Amino acid sequence: MSTFIRAEFHIHTVLSPCADIEMIPPLIVEQALSRNIHLIAITDHNHTANIEAVQKAAEGTPLKVLPGMELQTSEEVHVLCLFEKLEQAKAFQKIVDEHLPNLENNIDFFGEQFVVDETGDFLRREERLLLTSTSLNLHQAWEEVQALGGLFIPAHVNRKAFGLLPTLGMIPLDTPIEIVEISRDLPKEKVCELYPQICSTPFIQSGDAHFLDDILGWNHLWIPEISLKEISLAIQSLSPQRHQIISD
Repeated sequence: MSTFIRAEFHIHTVLSPCADIEMIPPLIVEQALSRNIHLIAITDHNHTANIEAVQKAAEGTPLKVLPGMELQTSEEVHVLCLFEKLEQAKAFQKIVDEHLPNLENNIDFFGEQFVVDETGDFLRREERLLLTSTSLNLHQAWEEVQALGGLFIPAHVNRKAFGLLPTLGMIPLDTPIEIVEISRDLPKEKVCELYPQICSTPFIQSGDAHFLDDILGWNHLWIPEISLKEISLAIQSLSPQRHQIISD
């Protein structure tokens, strides 16, 4: 028996320097619940430090919080890397740390990178620059995510900045991409017309939330349980009885 799940797979917190100062755990959870969203993924740039705080903020509510990251590959392509368990995300963080340049964040240019607790209170600054490319290329990143049991989804593939298609022109043949994300401003009916390279690839459409109002929950899923396997199967089924994108 399947249950209806409304999901938002792309949310940044104040750890991402491009995110609004209101993107703290309790307000993210409150906003998601106010929109009747059941499932969110926290996907800060190249880091996972605020995931646990959002999970704690969601305790005792109907909201499920998936661990994730928006990785920037060496080709300057953004990828959503989603995991089932926090331990998997932390293991991936160790890999990313080894491939992240040792550059100090310029707060005046890029913005603050705050690690916070479940109430949104300040814990520390992340001093290392997160808005930069790792030395992991797309295929290497895919291999690492696969090895950890994660879900690998190139983000906003149609976007000129850090999108897979403008950057590489196609999905690389050596990397089996099962799902992609399209930007929220691209009508889903136009995908095949404008981007025939991904016409046969299942896609999600997310808010890429840097502000509370960006938490959209346009992905509607009918799945027997909340797991990466069931989420992936539903999206790849191409069946409106399993996955729909409904903008509202």
